[in-house]
Amino acid sequence: MSNGKSSVNVKIDTNVKNLATQLLERMGLDQTTAIDMFYRQIISERRLPFQPAITPTIDELIADAVWRSNPKRAEVGFDENGSILIDKDKHPDLYDWAVNG
Repeated sequence: MSNGKSSVNVKIDTNVKNLATQLLERMGLDQTTAIDMFYRQIISERRLPFQPAITPTIDELIADAVWRSNPKRAEVGFDENGSILIDKDKHPDLYDWAVNG
């Protein structure tokens, strides 16, 4: 490995750069030192020092929020003809959907 210095040129969103620079300054670091630390950590761990993850879609976020809110589940059944049975008083919206589609 060479002991010389090399430059890295990257394009990054201005707001991201400015916010990161402010935070790094509060940590007593400049951008060069932070990037050098990042690269050294990659070498040390032989992987990224964090776990990249996909950004969830809005549908996934909504489904997760609904799941975590643990909404009441409707009790449904079926009659001998296969028609759905729903308590109209407990679940009027679901009953209306079952009857009217």
